Amino acid sequence: MTLRCRALAACACIALAAPLAWADGDAPNAPAPAPAPAGGYNYPTQGRVEYVLSCMDDNGHDFANVYKCSCVIDKMAAALPYDEFVNQSTFAKYATLGGEGGSEFRVDHAKAQTKKFRTLQTDAYRSCGLRNDKTAASK
Repeated sequence: MTLRCRALAACACIALAAPLAWADGDAPNAPAPAPAPAGGYNYPTQGRVEYVLSCMDDNGHDFANVYKCSCVIDKMAAALPYDEFVNQSTFAKYATLGGEGGSEFRVDHAKAQTKKFRTLQTDAYRSCGLRNDKTAASK
């Protein structure tokens, strides 16, 4: 892990630490949890951070890509519940896995899930100003 990558990860951790410190559910006057965003689904912070870091691995660790990759996961969260996002991204990730172990990712249902995810991801990349060379190359 490069020094720049470590610095970005440290900044992300610090930025997320403050809201998590306020999330003490045992406090007697704790506010109610925030509702899901209007017109979208509420993804866990860990899932969003993992996606953004993975996106930055694919597109470069420029500071502008923090915003672009965050935009992509926000667009995907607006269109897809988190459980479906996890399922579809798993199918898409392992669609090219060879051998017997990858056979369950090559059945018709898996191919349909992979296609849905890649289409959604390509649209989100395009609207957020990123190129999606990795997805386009693996089709």
